[in-house]
Amino acid sequence: MYIHSKILLIFLLGTILLASSCSRQKEQNEDNGFPLSNIDSSANPSQDFYQYAVGNWIKNNPIPKAYSRWGSFEVLAEKNYEVLHKILQDAANNKDAKKGSIQQKIGDYYFVGMDTSKIDAEGIKPIEPELKKIASIKTKDDLLNEIVYQHIHLGAPLFNFGSGIDAKNSKKEIAQLHQGGLGLPDKDYYLNKDNYSKEMREKYIEHIANMFKLIGENDAAAKRDAETFMKIETQLAEASMSKVEMRNPNKTYHKMDIAKLEQISPAFEWNNYFNAVGVFNLDSMNVAQPEFFKEISKIVNETPINNWKPYLTWNLLHSSSKYLDTNFVNESFNFYGKFLYGARVLQPRWKRILFNADGSIGEAIGQLYVKKVFPPEAKERALKIVKSLLEAMRERINNLDWMSPETKKQALHKLDLFTVKIGYPDKWIDYKPLNIERDSYFANAIRCAEFNFNRDINKIGKPVDPTEWEMTPQTVNAYYEPVRNEIVFPAAILQPPFFNQNADDAINYGAMGAVIGHEVTHGFDDEGRQYDAVGNIKDWWTKDDETKFNEHAQKIIDQFDSFNPVDTMHVNGKLTEGENIADLGGLNVAFTAFKKTDEYKNQEKIDGFTPNQRFFLAWAQVWESTTSDQTTKLLIKTDPHSPDKYRVNGPFSNMPEFWQAFNIKEGNPMRAPENKLVKIW
Repeated sequence: MYIHSKILLIFLLGTILLASSCSRQKEQNEDNGFPLSNIDSSANPSQDFYQYAVGNWIKNNPIPKAYSRWGSFEVLAEKNYEVLHKILQDAANNKDAKKGSIQQKIGDYYFVGMDTSKIDAEGIKPIEPELKKIASIKTKDDLLNEIVYQHIHLGAPLFNFGSGIDAKNSKKEIAQLHQGGLGLPDKDYYLNKDNYSKEMREKYIEHIANMFKLIGENDAAAKRDAETFMKIETQLAEASMSKVEMRNPNKTYHKMDIAKLEQISPAFEWNNYFNAVGVFNLDSMNVAQPEFFKEISKIVNETPINNWKPYLTWNLLHSSSKYLDTNFVNESFNFYGKFLYGARVLQPRWKRILFNADGSIGEAIGQLYVKKVFPPEAKERALKIVKSLLEAMRERINNLDWMSPETKKQALHKLDLFTVKIGYPDKWIDYKPLNIERDSYFANAIRCAEFNFNRDINKIGKPVDPTEWEMTPQTVNAYYEPVRNEIVFPAAILQPPFFNQNADDAINYGAMGAVIGHEVTHGFDDEGRQYDAVGNIKDWWTKDDETKFNEHAQKIIDQFDSFNPVDTMHVNGKLTEGENIADLGGLNVAFTAFKKTDEYKNQEKIDGFTPNQRFFLAWAQVWESTTSDQTTKLLIKTDPHSPDKYRVNGPFSNMPEFWQAFNIKEGNPMRAPENKLVKIW
């Protein structure tokens, strides 16, 4: 589920969805959950419901200069950032914080990050030792040592390495090797011949050269080194699997031992690499993209040693820039922020430190965050609501007309074994071994990276920890993890516009209910359905049911392929297949649950709208946004989620309940024709 904002919650979640709306609708001054000012009454809901529902909001909310997208999530994020900002400031000002406490670690991290005078005065001093080491590389052993150093401390040149759950033995963590090493958002940008891709490559090389100039290279050397670097990265792009291919878990599961890895990738000293990063006696691993690692062997074997120096220098600069002086920060923003995404100004310094801290010591901050905004009893209240959506999914599976009893039995078994996590972890990350000081922002970044890397690889070969989370509590998002068969809802998402204590059931089911249903449906989308009840990749479908599922799914692929958000670019229906299935499924599951409420049964209007209409208006409100063309183009290429407008209009056009609510006639754009109607979950 893609939602990107953060905010607080102190709501009585257990009563939000279940309470009657009758008394609330009489109160004229109360927030009813959907501002009528959002509506563009000049738009026809039968033609473009998104424009009708939130067109005025879009008109009245231009994108702020520091953003490339502005929507309900960003609005909420701004409020949440203030809460988190105060947590960081209070920690930095707490002179009595005990050494080694999370308050001390958070405070010192923030304090040195905000000391821009010191950071600017240091210039490139923090990375000078590493620059000298790269410049002195003479052998393949030297090359390997630098790759190891950067993997542990700064980034991931060439490939990604870490631990992960064995997708065919989901109770165990194993080593994972994945493709990586690309600075552009997608492999196609290195290879395509269209004007936009060509311009991106030109700007990227210019950016790399500018970074080289900041460490003292002249124009000619910087340009030469940038082009040398680009040749290596282009080779990596050519060998990379596409994002669509990677949606198939069977294509990214190749378990093997070191001997087999060395057979397909002989020029890289794998045994030496694993020992150097601290992984010994490795019996097996998942090599997600074997062809990519074959190419790494070829690149290592054929690339002259001196050509690796600009490659590793760029990786060092790219990973370090946000911790260095203003010149590096601005240059990185000029390419990634302005050119790629369309933002016009940098976020303020404190926000950037907050973002970095969240990525480095996020659960430390989370412990203080939930104490402020999420009381323990809220977990149980929210859990009851999630369970009501799981029951709605059970009902829908039982009523499917295209699935056999045999496969239904397996689907229901999987649903029975769903794990639900609410609010924050039962067990927090132990940050005691992590040392954070007020000596250097860069030094703290290095120490945090090393701590997180070591914590990750120390899981290899051990049983899976069922208490772990992949998101911090202050993240407004939710996710389904197929290898754990779990749905997770951090504290920050459990607030308006998802949950609203002042709103009626229709608003809350149309928003948070559909979000919960979305995550539940991910267990049965094109990717999630390939995992069984305990999280293993396993074919539990009959062949006939698999064929029927794919036929239904193809209709949603075709539908989204037809959408044209910007210029000549269309949504990639195959890349977005899983999220589109989850959006449609989530709305159907939520509406099924909503039908059991008193509000649905009574059908009293609020603000002139029926409960059914308010259900659909609520989902539209969740996705109100304006996005720069640059960001839209990037997301179409790289994001498995469709642009916001189509997350509303797409699923609604497949829902008879929507047609009835807004009197959508046959032949209208907001009503899919019968032969193209998508019915899955």
